[in-house]
Amino acid sequence: MNKNVKSHSAVLALCIVFSSFSVLADPGNGHGNGNGKGNAHGNSKHAEKGQGNASKGGHKKGGNPRDAERDIGYSFARGLAEEYGITGYKSLPPGIAKNLARGKPLPPGIAKRSLPPSILNELPYYPGHEWKIVGDNLVLIALSTAVVTAVINGVFD
Repeated sequence: MNKNVKSHSAVLALCIVFSSFSVLADPGNGHGNGNGKGNAHGNSKHAEKGQGNASKGGHKKGGNPRDAERDIGYSFARGLAEEYGITGYKSLPPGIAKNLARGKPLPPGIAKRSLPPSILNELPYYPGHEWKIVGDNLVLIALSTAVVTAVINGVFD
């Protein structure tokens, strides 16, 4: 019985130590790109050369990936799509489109396209996530689980 108590105590101590790392981690609140107006850069001058993250040396780290839709906003994403000439994609069929939702896994067999590096440099970087084109939508996907974190609809139509 004494061995069981010691082994359970050791396991409990390890659980406490490892769970404390997540409690002490920075939640990222207030450290994102957003300004509260649905635009990651505070203005719509992203189309001017030299603006955005590309001129600042690459990806800009975003805050919480769940806030990506609010941090970027449709108008900013659509402006990038038009600036780089990535438009004209068809929307998803209604049955598949309803399954492409935040918090759900990416529907199996769905076609997704990678974004060009020039646009990726303009978008915030969220560790463990990647931006993809799915139909005519800009989608942020968790790499490990393929769960949709954010969807900005109709960006590439």
